[in-house]
Amino acid sequence: MTHLVELNTVAHTRDGVLRGTTEGGVAVWRGVPYAEQPVEQRRFRAPEPVAPWAGVREAVEHGPLPPQGRSFVGGGRDDPKIRDEACLTVTVWSPDTAGSLPVMVWIPGGAFVYGAGQLQLYNGSRLAANGVVVVNVTYRIGVFGGFELGSLGDGFDDNLCLRDQLAALRWVRENIAAFGGDPERVTVFGESAGATSVLALLACPAAEDLFARAIAQSPALPLIAPRDMRAEQADRFLAEVDAPPEQLWQLPQRRLRRAAGVVQLHSASTSPTLAYGLTHGTELLPEHPIEAARADAVNRVPLIIGTNSHEASMFAWTKPPMLPTTAAGIDAYFARVAPGAREQVLAGYPDFPRRRALISFGSDAMFGAPVWSFTDAYSAHAATYVYRFEHTTWTLRALGLGATHGSEIVHIQHSYGSYLGRKLHPLGRRVQPAVGRRMQRTWLNFATHGWEPDRVWDPQWPRYDAQARNTRVIQTARDITVADPDKERRQAWSGLH
Repeated sequence: MTHLVELNTVAHTRDGVLRGTTEGGVAVWRGVPYAEQPVEQRRFRAPEPVAPWAGVREAVEHGPLPPQGRSFVGGGRDDPKIRDEACLTVTVWSPDTAGSLPVMVWIPGGAFVYGAGQLQLYNGSRLAANGVVVVNVTYRIGVFGGFELGSLGDGFDDNLCLRDQLAALRWVRENIAAFGGDPERVTVFGESAGATSVLALLACPAAEDLFARAIAQSPALPLIAPRDMRAEQADRFLAEVDAPPEQLWQLPQRRLRRAAGVVQLHSASTSPTLAYGLTHGTELLPEHPIEAARADAVNRVPLIIGTNSHEASMFAWTKPPMLPTTAAGIDAYFARVAPGAREQVLAGYPDFPRRRALISFGSDAMFGAPVWSFTDAYSAHAATYVYRFEHTTWTLRALGLGATHGSEIVHIQHSYGSYLGRKLHPLGRRVQPAVGRRMQRTWLNFATHGWEPDRVWDPQWPRYDAQARNTRVIQTARDITVADPDKERRQAWSGLH
């Protein structure tokens, strides 16, 4: 009881006073707006600063999820169900509102179509209890944020989801001290589309000085496409929705989402990328992150980056064209992306077309190969630490999935009680797996240690470079360092990213 009395849940931000609550021994504020809500005429515009308010604003209930379909990630009873375009909020957890603690800002994934920071899978209370302030960001996705309409002219800004994330990071810089956080020690981290966003932020001039460290878990860099391709998709979208640009801000959600879905299906089967994602070749994101890293046009901050050993196994059930996991799908992939490279690349998969090779190929096409190219380039300019996650639960083994996409999240967040966490680790709430204790501690060490000059955050994890390519392999019982663990496959993709 004494601890609860001492834990202040009133935060005095620049916009006004917020009153939160407590959860798991830490203070938490939910539904905190970091920008004006993008509704009506602001529907397709860059986020604007929050209008200040008078009095005390209650910050106990979650804000709505962005408009999206159902997904298994947020299928639990405790996950928010309300969806609305007025979704630009953050959730903040703090164990000490009077402190000046390191800050971890989570950008959730979901292919720029699904997801939100409010989902229980991403509950930050366990991380925060270890001495950091955690901020979960919810940003626009789908046709309202992850679908590029910037080419349509006035009233349409590009890269809306990335602009939302930048607005959230600016809010953190201006306000996090009110929650006990240090704005000079901010680590931004994310998974899948969230990790893709992290790498885009590294290549985004406007993100300079908004964070000092970064973690990218399974980024999918093919989700970033050139401006010309996005413009063609926008034209196809207009034809599908059958309305001029000036009417889009007032059309019903369902009509817009349906039209964008049609373009997504077409893009997935005919082009090298998907219709949802980020756009390079704009003022906000001048270069693709790989090219930006090669040109040293990046925000140089220490980076942890990695992938899971069986990224594509979960997607093999639905066989999406952009993540080829069948022999026919792989042939179609080469026809779209690199017609003359089939023999070169498949040389790295000697057991093709066995299932193991098909899963590996799909994993590398979307995740592994682009990450190898990015890390080789980025590590020449900033401290880079690479991992490969291999831990597999008995439930995933029973399904034949292995360390599939996203399966590391529950271990970092210790969200074993979430809907997905209970399915991956039914006993995780009672007996936390050793791999989870190690991963959470490593992520926390990265965010909290080594800020002093000439200090290393973890002397046991060697820096990555393009010569040795030392990689931390995260296994069930222990972690080991392996030099260039995917050498044959990496070499097979050489020159394609």
